[in-house]
Amino acid sequence: MSTAPTETRTGQHSLFGWSLAALLREWSARVDAAADDLPQGTRGYQLLTAVVHGHLPSQAALAASLGIDRTVMTYLLDAFEGCGLVERQQDPADRRARRIVATDRGQEVLAAMEARVAAAEEELLSGLEPAQRAVLRQLLEQAAAGTGPDHDPCRTVVQATKATDVSDAQVTRGT
Repeated sequence: MSTAPTETRTGQHSLFGWSLAALLREWSARVDAAADDLPQGTRGYQLLTAVVHGHLPSQAALAASLGIDRTVMTYLLDAFEGCGLVERQQDPADRRARRIVATDRGQEVLAAMEARVAAAEEELLSGLEPAQRAVLRQLLEQAAAGTGPDHDPCRTVVQATKATDVSDAQVTRGT
């Protein structure tokens, strides 16, 4: 067994991509488990997060922000409305438009979900000291902020997990 200090890998021997993919895959699985009681699981969590924290002016803006087809968004919102988590309200500025507003119950459910997600993230990063976790989060957020024009974290996660699902399916099929 070697006792030589571990060096940071760079260049072609870097495990950076693998590390990010492994963390995203495990994060996604843990959030899926935490969100299993919401309609559409993780997608539902992202939707409720965007409704509560996103300040999006309309159902169409919400769909665009999350990268969800407008027709699919209608069914998803129907499910959330049926569970008493959101309401569609007429936009006072444009009576043709509907604003999506979280109900008190929706806000309570999201608060509980955010606590479960935070616990899952802490567990995922339990191999690091608390100060290291904080630095890792800060550095990842800083690095991600410079990756493109889309500054919507919900949309970014939805797109990234879709790409991971496609890659996993291709590996499973051998393509």
